[in-house]
Amino acid sequence: MAQTSAIRSAVPLRLGAVREAIVDRLERVLGKSTENATRRDIYDALSIAVREELTERWIATGQRVARARVKRICYLSMEFLLGRSLINALSSFEDELLTEVRETVESLGHDLDHIAAEEEDPGLGNGGLGRLAACFLDSLATLGYAATGYGIRYDYGIFTQVIEKDGAQREVASSWLGFHYFWETGQGGIRHRVRFGGQCRATRDDHGRVRYEWVDTQDVWAVGYDLLIPGNRSPTVNHLRLWSGRAITPFRIEAFNHGNYAAAVAEQVDAKNLTRVLYPDDSTPQGKELRFKQQYFFVSASLQDLLGQHMAERRPLKDLSNAIAVQLNDTHPALTVVELMRLLVDTYDMEWAAAWKITREVCSYTNHTLLPEALETWPVSFFERLLPRHLQIVYQINRDFLEEVSAKFPQDLDRRRRMSLINEDGDRRVRMAYLSVVGSHRVNGVAKLHSRLMRETIFSDFAQLWPERFTNVTNGIAVRRWLKQANPLLSALLTEKLGPAWENDLEDLERLKWAADDADFRHRFREIKRANKERLAKTIHQLLGVTVSVDAMFDVQVKRIHEYKRQLLNLLHVVARYQRLLDNPDDPMPKRVVMFAGKAAPGYHMAKAIIKLINNIAHVINNDARIGDKLKVCFLPDYDVTLAQEIMPAADLSEQISTAGMEASGTGNMKLSLNGALTIGTLDGANIEIKDAVGDENIFIFGMTTEEVVARRAQGYSPADEVARNPALKRAIELIDSGYFTPDNIFDSKVVSDRLLSHGEHFLVLADFDEYMAAQARVDELFLNTDEWTRKSVINALSMGPFSSDRSIREYADSIWAIKPVL
Repeated sequence: MAQTSAIRSAVPLRLGAVREAIVDRLERVLGKSTENATRRDIYDALSIAVREELTERWIATGQRVARARVKRICYLSMEFLLGRSLINALSSFEDELLTEVRETVESLGHDLDHIAAEEEDPGLGNGGLGRLAACFLDSLATLGYAATGYGIRYDYGIFTQVIEKDGAQREVASSWLGFHYFWETGQGGIRHRVRFGGQCRATRDDHGRVRYEWVDTQDVWAVGYDLLIPGNRSPTVNHLRLWSGRAITPFRIEAFNHGNYAAAVAEQVDAKNLTRVLYPDDSTPQGKELRFKQQYFFVSASLQDLLGQHMAERRPLKDLSNAIAVQLNDTHPALTVVELMRLLVDTYDMEWAAAWKITREVCSYTNHTLLPEALETWPVSFFERLLPRHLQIVYQINRDFLEEVSAKFPQDLDRRRRMSLINEDGDRRVRMAYLSVVGSHRVNGVAKLHSRLMRETIFSDFAQLWPERFTNVTNGIAVRRWLKQANPLLSALLTEKLGPAWENDLEDLERLKWAADDADFRHRFREIKRANKERLAKTIHQLLGVTVSVDAMFDVQVKRIHEYKRQLLNLLHVVARYQRLLDNPDDPMPKRVVMFAGKAAPGYHMAKAIIKLINNIAHVINNDARIGDKLKVCFLPDYDVTLAQEIMPAADLSEQISTAGMEASGTGNMKLSLNGALTIGTLDGANIEIKDAVGDENIFIFGMTTEEVVARRAQGYSPADEVARNPALKRAIELIDSGYFTPDNIFDSKVVSDRLLSHGEHFLVLADFDEYMAAQARVDELFLNTDEWTRKSVINALSMGPFSSDRSIREYADSIWAIKPVL
C-alpha cells in the first residue's frame, strides 16, 4: 500500500474533491495524517495543492502565448510588494471553490484565516513603488496579457520593524524565508552569468570594425526563482522571476584545508550579499556600491533571460521591439538601456545605430518622484571600476545625444551642460533618470499633476526636445486585493447588488451610485464599517495593548515615513487636540483614534526621530486618565500588506497631507477611498483626480497649491513667523520642545521641533497648519452627523472606478507597450 500511495497521481484541486486534495498532499508529500496534522501542515498541504493547480494554468498560458507569438511585457522593478499568496490564489478561482476550501478546513478542525496567517509576507518591497508593481502584475494576468515581472529575491527583504521601549525604530532581519516557501519554484536550469570589474579590450573583426571584449571579470551566477501570478477569474497565470546571487566557485576546498575558512567561502558570501536585503543603507561607501551592483545584477540577468527566450523562439533579433516591451519601474533599472546596448552590440554583433533604434523602441520609463534624492546618480568611478564597458557605452550615447541637442538648439552650451548624462559639477556622476529618458520611447508620470510637473521641472529640457515622448498614466490599485480580499463584507454587498462583474471592471460601481441615498444601503454599509473597525481594534490591542473605541473616528496615516509626507503636520494636530481636551474636558468633539504606520529608511535619521516622537506622544496621551478614550494615538509596527488589508477597510479618515507638488501619485489614498474612508488632503498627486471623481463636497481639501508652495519658498518662508501669529501652534510646539512627551531625553523631541523651526523648512509644515486645523474642524462636525458621514463614505467608495490598476494597464498596453491580450 505504501508503494502504491507513493506513486499515485496527485488528486487535483477541484470542486467536490477539496478534502481529497488536501489529504493527498498531507499523506503523499508531507507524510502526515489528518489526525496529527498541525495548522502549519494544513497550510503546507493546501498551498501545495493550490500551487499545482496554478502551475497547470501557467503551463497552458505559456503554450497559448507561444502559439500566438504575441508581444510580451517585461516589467523590471527593484520592488514587488506582493502580500500573502494563499487567499489571493484561492480568490482568483471560482467562488464555490473558495467556499468549499473554507468548509473543508473547518471540518479538519481549523479556520482558513488562521491557516492563511501561517504565511509570511514576502519581503520583496517597501512601499508604494513595490505595491504598484504587484498590482500591475495582478491586472496584467487578469486582463490576459503575456507578462513577466523581473526583480530580486531578497533573502531578508527591507527589514522587520521593531519598536523599542523608548519608541525608537529598530531594524531586524526579515524571516520571510524562514520556512519553506511553497509559492516559489526554483529554476535551477535558469541561470545567467553576471560580470563585474575587469577591463575592456578593443579588437578589429574580419570586416575591420572595432569590437570590444570585456575580460578579466569577477563573475557570479544569477539563479532564477518563479512566483506564479494568477489572474482573477482568468485562465492566465503569468510569473514573476526573481534572481538570487550564487558564486561560480561556491567553495574553495584548498583554502579550507589550509585553515583559511573565510577565504573558502568568500566568493559565495560576496555573491549572496548581492541579494541579501532591499535597499542596503547607502550612508556608507560600501552600501552605495552594493546598491549599484544590485541594480546591474538584476538588470543583466533579466535582459539575458528575455533575449535568450526571444532567440529560443527563433524570432529575428531585428524584430525585438515587436516581440518585447520593457518597462522601467522608476530609475533603479536605468542600466537596462546600457546593458541592452552592450548585449546587442557586443554579444549579438549588431551595428550601433540598429541597436540604439531597437533599445529605444523596446524601453519605456515610469518616473515616480520629483525628489532630487530619488533621481539616482552614480559616480563615474563606480563605472570605471565595476562596469568599464558600460561607461564606454554611456559616453557614446551621451555624445550622440548631445549632438542631437545641438542640432535642435545650436550655440546653447548651457543647455548641453544641463542635459548631459554626465554631471561634471564636482564628483563626476552619471544621471540615471536622464539616461532612462534618453533611452526610452515613452516617459510617463503617475498622476496628471505629477506628469505636468515632471515635464515642467526635472525633465523640462527633454520635454522641449521631445514633447511627444512624455505622457501620463495615473496609477491604480488591484481591486481584488484591496476590496475583494481585504473587505469581504463590503464585497459581498456589492456582489449582491451588482453581480460579480465589478471585480474585473471597477467602473461598474457607477451603476450603484443611487445607493448613497438609500437608507437601508447606508445602514448596511455602516454596519460593515463597524465590523471592520472591531477587527482592527482587536489587532491594535494585540499589537500595542491599547484599547480603542470603535465608536471613535479611525483617523489613518499609513505610508513610508518621510518629511514630505508630513506626519509631523498630523502630529501637531494631535498635540493641539490633546491640549484642547485638557483645557475643556467637556468639549463635544468626537472621539478619535489617530493611527500611524510606516517604516523609516535605516539611514534617514529625521524620519526615525519622527517615529520615536509619535510613539512617545502616544505613550503620554494613551495613559492620561484625563483624556480617557476621547483621543488615542497608535503607531502600528512593521507595516506590510497584511496589516494594510486590515487597516484600509476600517478607516474613517484618510490623511493624504503631503506638501503640494511632492507626492507623485499616492495609491494608499485610492485604497482607503475604495473602502469608504473620506480624504483630508492637499491638492497633490492623485488627490486632485480623486476630488474630481468624488466631488468637492465629499473630500476635505486644504493648504497651498503647488504654485503657491513654489511662491512661498521663493518669498523666504519663516516658520518663526507662523508660530508667532498662531497661539495654538505656538502652544503645541512649545509642549513638544519642552520635553513633556520625552522626559527621559529632551533631545528626542527637540531634534524634531528644531527641524520644524529651522529657517526655510522645506516642507512648509507650519505654513499649512491653520488650514489643516480648519479642515479638521469640518471633519469633526461632519462625523457627528453619522448618516451624512455614511452617505459621503458610500459616494467615495462607489466613485473609485477610474482608479483600478486594470485601467492603468489598459492605458499602458494601448499607448506605450502596444500589446494585446491572449485569452
